Amino acid sequence: MAAAGLAVSLVASCLPAAAQFWGNRFPDQRPYPDQRYYQPAPAQPPPSRDFYSFPFGNGGYVRPPPVVDSTKAPPPRKLETPPTTTVAVVGDSFADWLAYGLDETYADQPDLGFVRKIRAYSGLIRYDSKNDALDWPQAVKDALAAEKPSAIIVMLGLNDRLSIRDRAPPRPTPPQKGEPAAAAAAATQAPAAAPQPQTPTPPDAEAAPPTAAASDTQPRITPGGSYEFHTDQWAEIYGKRVDEMIAALKMKGVPVLWVGLPAIRGAKSTSDMSYLDDLYRTRAEKAGIVYVDIWDGFVDDQGRYAVQGPDFEGQIRRLRTGDGVHFTKAGAVKLASYVDRELRRVLTSHVVPVALPGPEATAPAPAKPGAAGRPDVGPVVPLTADSSDTGDLLGAGGRPAQTVSDPVAAKVLSRGDAIAAPSGRADDFSWPRSGSDAGAASEVLAPQPAALTPGTPAKKGAATRDDGKKQADAKKDTKK
Repeated sequence: MAAAGLAVSLVASCLPAAAQFWGNRFPDQRPYPDQRYYQPAPAQPPPSRDFYSFPFGNGGYVRPPPVVDSTKAPPPRKLETPPTTTVAVVGDSFADWLAYGLDETYADQPDLGFVRKIRAYSGLIRYDSKNDALDWPQAVKDALAAEKPSAIIVMLGLNDRLSIRDRAPPRPTPPQKGEPAAAAAAATQAPAAAPQPQTPTPPDAEAAPPTAAASDTQPRITPGGSYEFHTDQWAEIYGKRVDEMIAALKMKGVPVLWVGLPAIRGAKSTSDMSYLDDLYRTRAEKAGIVYVDIWDGFVDDQGRYAVQGPDFEGQIRRLRTGDGVHFTKAGAVKLASYVDRELRRVLTSHVVPVALPGPEATAPAPAKPGAAGRPDVGPVVPLTADSSDTGDLLGAGGRPAQTVSDPVAAKVLSRGDAIAAPSGRADDFSWPRSGSDAGAASEVLAPQPAALTPGTPAKKGAATRDDGKKQADAKKDTKK
């Protein structure tokens, strides 16, 4: 019995500890007043992986920084009144940052506004990734149809480092009803050239090199073929597209400025930008438009890509964004400073682009008198007052030409001959002297030496007698 009572007491003493450890399995019952309920900790957001920011914030949770799209520049400034002068800025994301820099540069001039025609991810190779039929020349015509800009600025080429495909020739039109197929096929084909008479070649003459060998040095382009970047065929096809873009811009009849590309991060990418700039400069000079070179503003002293550098005021600032391609606010304003100088010049002088004739262009036929057509370069203004060959320039007032009657003056003033110096004059350096000069020189007496013996002194009495006579004569004159 004693053993059974001891066991019961031991079990009773262990029940409170067990209840505290295991908890109350029945919530409706509280057998012990000091019983504690187990409550799980509230759910917390996952801690940040950043070691230094773990003890701070909301339970160590730190939100990631927002993703900044550097391809988009800040929106254009809002003007209270419409500007009197507008400038169109056309191109990709580079052109968007250029327009923003121009807005900041002309912030204190509300009479000048900039209209953005931007397609951030476009280029001359591919305007739209989903529609290959669209291109920049046609798109810019539609975009500027309702605009009346005083100048156009274009900046393109960032997205053109791709392989290019030559446009296939247009398909022949199908024959219409009632038209025979043979006639339609003959109309689409070029007429055959008339056979040329062949001249006999002497047997001992050296054979001329074939024409195919001369064409091997020129790039061959197959219609519809694809060519890689940096090849001669690529440069030729791309150059034609640049010409088409410039021609579409010049149809507005206002000055056109083509802005070159800056260096971007990476040695290869920087080389690609320089390669494209050479093409743009050549085509712009050929078309007679202004090319703005910005290369030196965004490279270091060794010609490499620079993240920071002097801004337009000379202060060292960060010029490029984190993607290594686009610009910060300071970089955009510096970019605009290069364009600002040329823009002010063309707006002041009202320079209209005129296409320069290329080496392959033929000279146009002269216009007939009284024809309705107007030459592209404008009327020819004569520099003479009338159509006669008088040689009088405009503004001469009809004064007759003065004829010189003096033969010496005509000889000196017209032909530039020197006048012979008279013989014996100081500027006559001829030698030996003529005969008359030699005789005259011999008649000149040589200087005589001074006498060495002193003269005989006069007597004292004679001098006194002469002085007395002079004094007496003076007294007689005073008495009279």
